[in-house]
Amino acid sequence: MQKLLLGVDRLSTWLGQLFAWAIVLLTASISWEVFSRYVLGNPHAWMLDVQIMLYGVLFMMAGAYTLSKNGHVRGDVLYGFFKPRTQATLDLILYFVFFLPGVVALTWAGWSFFTDSLAIREHTFNADPIPVYPFKFFIPLAGMILLLQGLVEIARCIICIREGAWPSREQDVEEVDVDKLKAMVNVKDEDIEALDKFVVREGAKP
Repeated sequence: MQKLLLGVDRLSTWLGQLFAWAIVLLTASISWEVFSRYVLGNPHAWMLDVQIMLYGVLFMMAGAYTLSKNGHVRGDVLYGFFKPRTQATLDLILYFVFFLPGVVALTWAGWSFFTDSLAIREHTFNADPIPVYPFKFFIPLAGMILLLQGLVEIARCIICIREGAWPSREQDVEEVDVDKLKAMVNVKDEDIEALDKFVVREGAKP
């Protein structure tokens, strides 16, 4: 079971990292359009639509990745003080009450949006229209991947309720723990304070 859970984690992680490259495409397209518009005097009517669609794809495909890393926003004021079994029970209830109905509706409606768009070969409304239906396909795709990851999280909740501890999950990047970093390099707060004073003193010199 654990291998299956981690396998889905790896799939969500791989997809999240793959579609993260949309940020590079967004940056490049915006930079080129600014150059083309203001330097070459040749703006493109379709560029804004492409940028909006790329951002939408990035946002949608990041959902399962974020869920696999337990990174979605949560009200931790009380949750963090609960025992693992209590956390898992609360999560399990919320998955069934809110998550599953919402994601199933997203996937179902998204597939209808895509098929309708494909049937009419939907394009944007501007001077240089571009097809919309390839991008609408990512709505049901993201919903299916998010639903798959959600089922894995539900399984984790059930395992935690039975065993009293959360099962492991696939790891990726982590936020920097400043205190741990200072301990690793043997830096004390007094050293940082002294360095700050030195920088201020040197910066004040003419």
